[in-house]
Amino acid sequence: MSVAIVGCGVIGKRRAHAFQAQGIAWCIDIDIAKARALSALFPGSQAHTSIQAALDDSAVTIIAIATLHHALSELAALSIAQGKHVLIEKPGAISAAQIKPLIAQAKEKGVVAHVGFNHRYHRAFQKAYALYQDGAIGELMYIRARYGHGGRLGYDQEWRANPVLSGGGELIDQGVHLIDLARWFLGDFTHIAGQAHTYYWTMPVDDNVFMHLTTQTGQTAFLHASCTEWKNLFSFEIYGRLGKLDIQGLGGSYGLERLTYYKMLAQMGPPETCAWEYPMVDNSWEVETADFLAAIKHQRPASVSLEDAYAALVVVDQIYKVSSYDYCT
Repeated sequence: MSVAIVGCGVIGKRRAHAFQAQGIAWCIDIDIAKARALSALFPGSQAHTSIQAALDDSAVTIIAIATLHHALSELAALSIAQGKHVLIEKPGAISAAQIKPLIAQAKEKGVVAHVGFNHRYHRAFQKAYALYQDGAIGELMYIRARYGHGGRLGYDQEWRANPVLSGGGELIDQGVHLIDLARWFLGDFTHIAGQAHTYYWTMPVDDNVFMHLTTQTGQTAFLHASCTEWKNLFSFEIYGRLGKLDIQGLGGSYGLERLTYYKMLAQMGPPETCAWEYPMVDNSWEVETADFLAAIKHQRPASVSLEDAYAALVVVDQIYKVSSYDYCT
């Protein structure tokens, strides 16, 4: 299954390395220098500025799209129309409305369309989800999560600060990961409340978002994403009637990735505690790629689907709407 990489930045490079066993045929970027630099790492691949080169190549069966947010859905539509399987970088689009037609199109063409909510594939989350499914913490009650970084000099001049290119600020950047993870555990949210706000950075997009999301049965997710965190932070706490799962860190600047399981005792009081630490190199990109390839091989739907992206973007759209940002859809 030959692969084309569209978007040759940091994430495109990670995707290319994860797919290299399948063979990288094309490295495509509107900046030909970036395309050539990535192509040089994969002998036999070619560099180009247009996705059309990959669409016209019958040997290409997979297209991985890792461009800026505003181009994701359009390039996905072109790829699906040619019968290519696609891995689309999160958030998949800049609005739920852009995702909706892709769902029908992918079903019509019979292709696997996976959206890259990569955090699901971190070791701590894979272990936490397995524990949850095994009933370790019982019926879920609520989730409390925080995710943030402190930006850098010139952050307010980068593409993420341009709503035309990004579709929004911190909510659609890191906040969308929290939405997806919370929904993975709790299910669909029927009540969406929250506020996106710009506190610090001089830019027309949000630098903080606070969310209160509730399922039909009353399970709740309290989520906060921020680019005024100053010290990078990731914290995801899952509360059940029989215990708690606590994920801290993602590796690198976010600190050691660690999962702690707190098991409630019959007499209550201090819980039994068990922890797993993951100081090794992050393998989530390779695990995600293997899952996507397995979906293609076994002709099953993607584990992280266009429907998942649509559900996450419904939340994004609603919070931007109530927060009265100009880039609301």
